[in-house]
Amino acid sequence: MSTRRKVGNLLGLAVLSSLAQGPMHPYELSRTMRAHGDERSVKFTHGSIYMVVEQLERAGFVAEHGTERDGQRPERTVYGLTGEGRRELQEWMRDLVAEPRHEYPEFVTALSLISALPPADVAALLTRRLDRLAALRDEARTVVDGALTAGVHPLFLVEEEYRMAQLDADSAFTRAFLARLDGPDGWTRTWQDHHDTNPEEIP
Repeated sequence: MSTRRKVGNLLGLAVLSSLAQGPMHPYELSRTMRAHGDERSVKFTHGSIYMVVEQLERAGFVAEHGTERDGQRPERTVYGLTGEGRRELQEWMRDLVAEPRHEYPEFVTALSLISALPPADVAALLTRRLDRLAALRDEARTVVDGALTAGVHPLFLVEEEYRMAQLDADSAFTRAFLARLDGPDGWTRTWQDHHDTNPEEIP
């Protein structure tokens, strides 16, 4: 069973994981996470890093570890994991890996409301989606191949492998959906009849 966490933002988990490597100030955290490609899996900005570090500090998961100065820049507060923060990182990770969750992807929402569009429009949009999915998969493949060439162990690329598997599944579903529009089930005719019977006034 999933646990209600003191800090539920997944960016907080990414920050805890980064700080497990050693104390850092928030700006260094942001640079390190970008260098590791973490922004492909979790959204963040420099500002959101500072905000989540404050939340983690209030929760007792990180604490001030001193200050650093870079040239003439103002001093920056360095944060490190507390013992409680290290335990939280481990427990949060175990929970996420073991417990499937019902998520709400935007495409699933669109599919649940798909009849709002006429079938011809949907066919064109799904074809465009297939092109975009192929481009995203090529991008992920390039990331993996480049990292492997640079000597990165495949263990540290498993999220990209998962991303490619999801893209493959999405592409397979989209192709099957397109085939059913023009297939013997007559989806397109029934769908178009619905729109012809219920015309929408669009200015």
